[in-house]
Amino acid sequence: MSKRGRGGSTGNKFRMSLGLPVATTVNCADNTGAKNLYIISVKRIKGCLNCLQSTCVGDMVMATVKKGKPDLYKKGDMKGSAITSPIGKECVDLWPRIFSAANAIGF
Repeated sequence: MSKRGRGGSTGNKFRMSLGLPVATTVNCADNTGAKNLYIISVKRIKGCLNCLQSTCVGDMVMATVKKGKPDLYKKGDMKGSAITSPIGKECVDLWPRIFSAANAIGF
């Protein structure tokens, strides 16, 4: 069992290297009008003292819009209906709604 609590709670997910820590700005790849997203926290990860949470492929994050349309700055439901970049196979298994909105699946 790993120390991060990713064992059996998130489905069939293998151990991967963590690439995006909290407070990272990433580009948005859907049709909502958002350009840059700022990662606030990682869902389903238990934290420890003085450690930053990190994310990898298939993790759900909570993010805010830093650059884009002004109406997207407010909290709300999912706004986009299409994903323009390829998504990983890990996301297909974990999030079927994302799979239905995507147009390509990566390796």
